[in-house]
Parts: sequence; structure tokens; C-alpha cells
Amino acid sequence: MGNIVWLASYPKSGNTWLRAFLANLIANRADPLRPDEIRNYTDSEARADRFSELAGRPNTELSIDEIAALRPNVHTLIAQRAQGTRLVMTHNFCGTFDGHPVFNWEVTAGAIYVVRNPLDVAVSMTHHFGLTLEEAIDRLGDDRVASVNDQLFVSHVIGSWSSHVEGWADAAERAPGKVIVLRYEDLLEKPAKHFAKAAKLIGLGQDKARIERAVKHTSFQTLSSLEQKHGFVEAVDEKTRFFFKGRANQWRETLSRELVQRIVDAHRGQMQRFKYIPAGY
Repeated sequence: MGNIVWLASYPKSGNTWLRAFLANLIANRADPLRPDEIRNYTDSEARADRFSELAGRPNTELSIDEIAALRPNVHTLIAQRAQGTRLVMTHNFCGTFDGHPVFNWEVTAGAIYVVRNPLDVAVSMTHHFGLTLEEAIDRLGDDRVASVNDQLFVSHVIGSWSSHVEGWADAAERAPGKVIVLRYEDLLEKPAKHFAKAAKLIGLGQDKARIERAVKHTSFQTLSSLEQKHGFVEAVDEKTRFFFKGRANQWRETLSRELVQRIVDAHRGQMQRFKYIPAGY
């Protein structure tokens, strides 16, 4: 039995919100954590220093195949150096890359995966990454997508929205209770009910008042206000807000019928699985 709990999602699907909730749940303070305090309670799988340490040279000199080969040993290192359960964020897809498992399940205690309607993910990507809607939709459907390998983080192997969702959802079916899937839209509609499932997985699901306090501390209004006051390291730049709107169904105000159809055609299987297909498509 391992001690890593993965906090996973396709980009712009609620990973930071999940981390904020769990950090506030663990901290259990009367006042909410500042956005940059979240990282004191969670780790990042893609942190460059551990890959550089094991490789014996800077991670920026490593190919994506070399990173893939190192990944299981990096996960072992995270587990060995952790004191108790370690919450580790990732945008990696769940599968194998270049013959290597993307996740080391021997050191894994569990995983929490957040899935979000790709119609809204596309809109959110335009704000965060500075893409056009067409570029965002192309990226959603591209199985070759990976993030950059730079001085801070190695590449996340992301793939398409459908392959990402399918891999994690299948893992949850294979390991019920160990890997759970939360719909972003359910977290918006009934946050205390659905965030409680994440709290239960890390052993903090019994205290209802504590969960409700963490939910209150991580409402989008609170997070946005804290970001305005203190800033947030994960924002792209000073002008771009990380906690933008966070609403469901933003796509209805932004996407043409043609663009909606493109997304549905490309991702119908997994959209159907999570009840994301709009009426008439």
C-alpha cells in the first residue's frame, strides 16, 4: 500500500480548486488559506528537481522518453520522502508512454480525478492559454499534447480530452473506492456533498463542519477575492486572472453551433459517459 494520493485532471478542469479545498480541509483554519499557501499542502508530480536529481543532469536536457523512463522512480522518491499521505497534483493521462507506466501504482494509495464538460474546458483554455476557440478545440482532440519541459516542471503527458478522461474513468472502475471521479459540475451544484467524497478518500470525511468550512473557504468568490489581494503563482501573468468565472455552461454564451458540433463529434463517447452532450446533438 502506497502513500501517494494523485489529484488529477485534464488542464482547466478544476484541479486547483480541488487542491484548494483539500489544503483548507487539512489546515482547518478559521480563515481561508491564501492561494499561494496551497502548495504547502500539496506537491506536483512534474517538479523538475527530482527528475534532474535522478538523471544526474538538468531535466531540460532530457527527452520526453527519458522523462517517461524516470517517472516510476520519481514517484518512489516522492513516496519515500513523504511523511504520511502525500497529495500530488498531475495533469498526466492514465496509461503507458513509450512502454513505461505513467503512474507507479505500487506507491499509490488512491487518486481523485476531476472531469469537466469539454465545451467549458475549451472556453476556459482560451482565457488561460491565450488560444482562439478553434485552437483550443484542436488541442482538446490531439493525442500528442504534452506541456513544455522547462526549468520548473517536466512535461505532463496529456493527450486528448477523451483519452485522458477514458483512462482515469476506466481506472476508477477497476479500483472502486481507491480511484474516484468527481464531475466539476456536481462540485459546483452541491460542493459539500461531492467534496466530502474527496475528504473521505484522504481520511477526513467524518467531520461535516470541517468540510463545510473548507468549502466556504474555497468558493470562487473567496478564491477570486484572495487572488486579487495576494496574487497567485499559477496565473499566466499579472493581467490574467486564474480564478476567472468557474461557472458551468459558459459555452452557451461563446460557442457557435458549429463549434459545439465539432467537440461533440470528436468526444461523443466520453461526453455521453458523463452526461455532457447537449440536447439536439
